[in-house]
Amino acid sequence: MSHYLVSLEGTELGGTVAMGLALLAALLHALFGALQKGRHDPWISRAAIDGCYGVIALPFVVFVVPFPEPHMWPIFAGAFFIHAGYKIAQAMTYTRGAYTVVYPVVRGTGPFFAVIAAGFIFGERFSLGQWMGVAVLLSGIYGLAIYNLRTITLNRDTMVPALAMAVLTGGFVAAYTTYDAYGIRATADPFTFLAWFFLIDAWLMPVLTVRRWTQLPKAEVRPLLMRGVLGAVVAFFSFGAVMLATRIDKVGEAAVLRETSTVFAALIGWLVLGEKVGWWRGALMALIALGAVIVEFAGR
Repeated sequence: MSHYLVSLEGTELGGTVAMGLALLAALLHALFGALQKGRHDPWISRAAIDGCYGVIALPFVVFVVPFPEPHMWPIFAGAFFIHAGYKIAQAMTYTRGAYTVVYPVVRGTGPFFAVIAAGFIFGERFSLGQWMGVAVLLSGIYGLAIYNLRTITLNRDTMVPALAMAVLTGGFVAAYTTYDAYGIRATADPFTFLAWFFLIDAWLMPVLTVRRWTQLPKAEVRPLLMRGVLGAVVAFFSFGAVMLATRIDKVGEAAVLRETSTVFAALIGWLVLGEKVGWWRGALMALIALGAVIVEFAGR
């Protein structure tokens, strides 16, 4: 599988496969965000997910993937600290704001900076048509956030700091997207990066939330761990899909396509969390999808 994926780099088929992987990552990332934002404390929800994907990654590290090259260890250290900042900021955001308000801001901030960073680091260039697509997508994302902010009454007193934290979290999204794209390209086997990343990344949140776990009612432990296992599986496929997309095709395009997750998040908020969608949100979601389509096909 690794050799096949590497052989797709820079090919037309690779671009098509990368598009499919980025859209899969979008759907799964929206589900992942909803799992963290659900009825449990976002801090311990994330800790449960991280701990579970660390346990699942361990046998792959030991028995399946090649050992990392020596130059990968500083890269893994950098990834750990960037993701630590992202997860702390994300938990603080979800604690303070309604999911369908803060999630679009997080996801809208990320791709804009990721596209710029990919230009500096990987020499990628967007055409005028693609930048127009980015503008359409971002207008839909931020329009969705503004509409939700005006209509949702939940967490109104903490919404301003929640939005500030959402912008910061989006900055971390851009940082880890670009940095991890560099990391997965720096090793011969992309699955080596993914397996070791999950193992190394897994333990921060469980350690930070030990005290919260001791205060958790015993009846809540089992459902939270079940959510952790489900979230771990979703994380493997979500993060893995977008990272493989950045390995075989352009980082900027993958980053933008992944942010169609905002559409899926709105649907999850409606269908699962009981938050209304309505015509305006539906139109804004269509605008997000249109922007992603423009970005993809204007680059062909």
